[in-house]
Amino acid sequence: MEIELWWLLALPVFFGLGWLAARIDINQLLRESRALPRSYFTGLNFLLNEQPDKAIEAFLDAARIDPETIELHFALGNLFRRRGETDRAIRVHKHLIERGAPLIQLSEEQRLHALSELGQDYLKAGLLDRAEEIFEKLRGTVRDEEALRSLLEIFQQEKEWGKAIVIAEQMPGHAEHLWQKEIAEFHCELAASDLLNGRLEDARTRLDAALTANRKCVRATLMRGELEVKVGAGATATADATRNLEAALASWQSIEQQNPEFLALAAEKMMDVFRDLGREAAGSALLRGYLERHSSIDLLDTVFQAELASNGPQAAYVCVRDEMRRNPTLLGLDKLLEAQVLLAQPEKRADLELVKNLIHNHTRRVARYCCSACGFKARQFHWRCPACGGWETFPPRRSEEFDLTP
Repeated sequence: MEIELWWLLALPVFFGLGWLAARIDINQLLRESRALPRSYFTGLNFLLNEQPDKAIEAFLDAARIDPETIELHFALGNLFRRRGETDRAIRVHKHLIERGAPLIQLSEEQRLHALSELGQDYLKAGLLDRAEEIFEKLRGTVRDEEALRSLLEIFQQEKEWGKAIVIAEQMPGHAEHLWQKEIAEFHCELAASDLLNGRLEDARTRLDAALTANRKCVRATLMRGELEVKVGAGATATADATRNLEAALASWQSIEQQNPEFLALAAEKMMDVFRDLGREAAGSALLRGYLERHSSIDLLDTVFQAELASNGPQAAYVCVRDEMRRNPTLLGLDKLLEAQVLLAQPEKRADLELVKNLIHNHTRRVARYCCSACGFKARQFHWRCPACGGWETFPPRRSEEFDLTP
């Protein structure tokens, strides 16, 4: 009972101490608010009245009186940039660096922060050359990693792939192969330009570099096959051309070991080479085997067209029917109806075509590739997402390969 009595006596004491502490905190808050310069409240008033230029001047005056209000400039600039008013954000940060310098004693950390924010403003505004200049100044400082990431984004937007490779190789984590996918893609972009302009040996060197950076780079393997086809097309001897076409097929077939989902991207190219070699039946058999092991709507479409051209509507129908039994999808149903229309009697064809057209119109709307990072959907496959800029974020499968099983 003694202990309980002491607690009862202590409770009023604790209550009184808590009340006293609260009063001290309130008084301190009031003193701090009165200590704020008048120009601070003037700037807030200008900001609320949509007069940002006058607000900037008022905040600069506040910063001259009380350097701690420098953070207001950063907050104001970020606010403008988020709202898309990049010109105002630029003015805020330039005022802080240029006009504020004689009045405000910026620490080195604050100066670098202001430069970084100005660089982000230029980047958001699309003034890439100015942004690059700012971030180059930040190299070797405490904001070096931030500068590297921003420069990498700039060079990707400018399609300066050689510069992007140099920056990616300096990124933290490069030694642990954290950037191998991006570096390989940059080499592929350079190789694509070489292929387009007929620089075949330069393209081969780039593709070798891409596979050295990332041995699982399917894009480089696909392009290596395309390179062999181009070399074969320019060969003077038939034997040399045949050898190049065989090398192209070997390259594309190796995709099954890299990532079999991407076989659909090479299927049509493979079938074209088999036709050039006069081996359509072998090509059709190879693709049917892929389809059984790695189901894909795009692969099914290529196999369907190959069977239709080589063996007729009945063989194409059987192929699609068997695939539908294994993997029923709406997009597969569209192909099945197409084959049935070709096989149907004239009096039944009109009804089947009506059903097929209904399904086809629907599947055209839902057959999209979907970015796994941001959810952006596109009709065609992209190696880099147009929305979020991620590399290899599009799985090579349609997002709406609906399962029709109960």
